[in-house]
Amino acid sequence: MFQGLFVITLELITLFELLRILVYMGLSCLKANAKSCGECIQAGPNCGWCTNSVSKIAQGLSIYSLVIYCGPILYLWEMLNMNFHLNQCLLNTYQLWEPQTFALKFKRAEDYPIDLYYLMDLSYSMKDDLENVKSLGTDLMNEMRRITSDFRIGFGSFVEKTVMPYISTTPAKLRNPCTSEQNCTSPFSYKNVLSLTDKGEVFNELVGKQRISGNLDSPEGGFDAIMQVAVCGSLIGWRNVTRLLVFSTDAGFHFAGDGKLGGIVLPNDGQCHLENDVYTMSHYYDYPSIAHLVQKLSENNIQTIFAVTEEFQPVYKELKNLIPKSAVGTLSANSSNVIQLIIDAYNSLSSEVILENSKLPEGVTINYKSYCKNGVNGTGENGRKCSNISIGDEVQFEISITSNKCPNKDSETIKIKPLGFTEEVEVILQFICECECQSEGIPSSPKCHEGNGTFECGACRCNEGRVGRHCECSTDEVNSEDMDAYCRKENSSEICSNNGECVCGQCVCRKRDNTNEIYSGKFCECDNFNCDRSNGLICGGNGVCKCRVCECNPNYTGSACDCSLDTTSCLATNGQICNGRGVCECGACKCTDPKFQGPTCEMCQTCLGVCAEHKECVQCRAFNKGEKKDTCAQECSHFNITKVENRDKLPQPGQVDPLSHCKEKDVDDCWFYFTYSVNGNNEAIVHVVETPECPTGPDIIPIVAGVVAGIVLIGLALLLIWKLLMIIHDRREFAKFEKEKMNAKWDTGENPIYKSAVTTVVNPKYEGK
Repeated sequence: MFQGLFVITLELITLFELLRILVYMGLSCLKANAKSCGECIQAGPNCGWCTNSVSKIAQGLSIYSLVIYCGPILYLWEMLNMNFHLNQCLLNTYQLWEPQTFALKFKRAEDYPIDLYYLMDLSYSMKDDLENVKSLGTDLMNEMRRITSDFRIGFGSFVEKTVMPYISTTPAKLRNPCTSEQNCTSPFSYKNVLSLTDKGEVFNELVGKQRISGNLDSPEGGFDAIMQVAVCGSLIGWRNVTRLLVFSTDAGFHFAGDGKLGGIVLPNDGQCHLENDVYTMSHYYDYPSIAHLVQKLSENNIQTIFAVTEEFQPVYKELKNLIPKSAVGTLSANSSNVIQLIIDAYNSLSSEVILENSKLPEGVTINYKSYCKNGVNGTGENGRKCSNISIGDEVQFEISITSNKCPNKDSETIKIKPLGFTEEVEVILQFICECECQSEGIPSSPKCHEGNGTFECGACRCNEGRVGRHCECSTDEVNSEDMDAYCRKENSSEICSNNGECVCGQCVCRKRDNTNEIYSGKFCECDNFNCDRSNGLICGGNGVCKCRVCECNPNYTGSACDCSLDTTSCLATNGQICNGRGVCECGACKCTDPKFQGPTCEMCQTCLGVCAEHKECVQCRAFNKGEKKDTCAQECSHFNITKVENRDKLPQPGQVDPLSHCKEKDVDDCWFYFTYSVNGNNEAIVHVVETPECPTGPDIIPIVAGVVAGIVLIGLALLLIWKLLMIIHDRREFAKFEKEKMNAKWDTGENPIYKSAVTTVVNPKYEGK
């Protein structure tokens, strides 16, 4: 199984190879402080033991410095006659703690025997279902014989715990929990009506005599029934074949804790309590928990089929996810489809294989890898199972067992089996936690200081009371003041600086939990973890801690190597270090001019800027005027000035030296242009246009003419506006008059004061003759 395993003797190892191995092995082996080969190989996977104590290369080196690799040696036997043996290996390059791997094959057999137990809810809501189940025996027997010739069937029923508030405890209701028109049987928790049998007609006969019962609450006591079916194997009649439990109901279920409603507080004990095929302890023990059911169903290799109505499908599908090797089918309202449901569920369960193992010993791990149909492989939890397996199909599992420590026993046993099946594989683990060379040890060897120890595996195993590499010291000598004196520095009372133990006059430094942290030195006075820190890192991450002092990398200094000598971060935008206003210390600017601040001393809240700062000096040097005209020679000699003809002749951006372009007004309100720069020699240079740009005086005549013309135009505009407004007003008045005129009405009647000028007088005596 393991090829390429070879032993490298110490004589063939060069000094370079030895150093490479010492770097690889780490410090965990040293921390174990193993005194023998057996202790060494148990220290860890990177530890090993060198048996050659006389090699020239090994001379002067501690035996423990030659450790490479070791670990508990593991032998495997299992019932398929697979035998894996990992040979003892001393100094070698092969890892001994690699997983030990073997293969298991699973093949789905044809015509495999089946036991099926039908567990039915007989509460009143299942009345119509019972009628269809009464003929289930022979019909199901005929269908299942197409799958197997060896089939047996049994029947059980359940209702609820026989205490309040699950049922009514009045005498009348105990006799008949249904209405007076219905003839129901007394309530009960669970009955085993028919143990497993191959006679379908007996099933029909006994089930046909069953009567419906009743209870008060909706959830039923089915978990009590499932527990009794699982643990009462001899009474149910289970064989070591495929075991199917069909659980038929149209309601939910009670589980652990619900019994408190009826005053039942004792947890279910998982034992068989059937007397005369009736569960007698329902009033005494609580319902079992789901985890308890899973355990008992798995122990007894029972696969569960939940035949439930559509309403409770979600509940039982969640339950299925918690119970391995279980299935859920939708039961019709009257259970007419129960046979097809059972066949479909059986095919689904039998087409899947899931491996499980017994409890593993401490320090032992197991991993599975599956090679299923159609090239489907699985690892981790998926490596335990294969699906869609038909009759005659063969799948393979690769099982790896690893041990990382020696248990208390010399051997342990692990059992591996597929869920729902009784067949199992037994794996015996035998641990060898001592080296073979220990059996060849020489007691009282002269090599161990006058026979004070046993020389084995190239080293001395000291007798009780003796210590030292060659057992040269006694425990009394180790504790004496004379020996301790060799382990103290001058003018110090601390033995081995309180960081180790004095063994035979020499300090053996203490190992720390963090193997990267090491005490060293003759008196264990040095270490590599107590140096100054910066940003939470030893030596700021920029150096190495040696004997509590930081040795910094190039370009770093300081006690914690936190001071960078690189000045790149101090460069200002003008190319000067700290803008010429400070010094660069540890990669940061320290401004010497109090007016300037910021990371590169470029920020000045009260400064005028380069142009405004040098304006007066440039004005007096170039044009001999301005505020500093009289003191120009004293105050303005810090730069060199060069005059140019026009602005095009000024230096342009892009040159090596940082450059500032300026435009300022002089005392005559003329604009003058100049540039200010600092060259590589830190000299200030100014270039200025020799002729300022002064504004010309105003032309009076156009201004006066413009003002007069403006006044005239404004007057004309006002007259035109007034005239326009008057015209608009007159037109509105005339229109108003015309409108009133049109609306006037003249009265044509007589004037009441009018008197006609003609008066007519009639003679009364006149007869018209």
